[in-house]
Amino acid sequence: MKELNARQIGIAQGNEDVFSEFETGGDMWTGSGDRERRKTVMFERAYRRPPNVQVTLSLWDMDTTAFVRADLRAEKITCDGFDLVFRTWADTRIARVRMAWMAIGELPSDDDWQV
Repeated sequence: MKELNARQIGIAQGNEDVFSEFETGGDMWTGSGDRERRKTVMFERAYRRPPNVQVTLSLWDMDTTAFVRADLRAEKITCDGFDLVFRTWADTRIARVRMAWMAIGELPSDDDWQV
């Protein structure tokens, strides 16, 4: 459990188009095997410490002839931002993905001492 000890708690959220490969014939749509897409998200305001970040699919456009396989993650979380990560594998074909995210954490205060 992450305990928050601050006078100000920040909640940031967004919705990001991670990729769209149907029109371009990208390998998320035409390929197979392990595939990954990343998108860096920068927070509007820096957190005091790296926040907790939750991600979810808000749009998925996938082919129905194979099993749907997806791994969603927030990686490289810092006070300033993080990477949205979408992974798939085997014969899953994905035309496009949009991911929603929410970050919750401590905000810096004027009372914080910089030593």
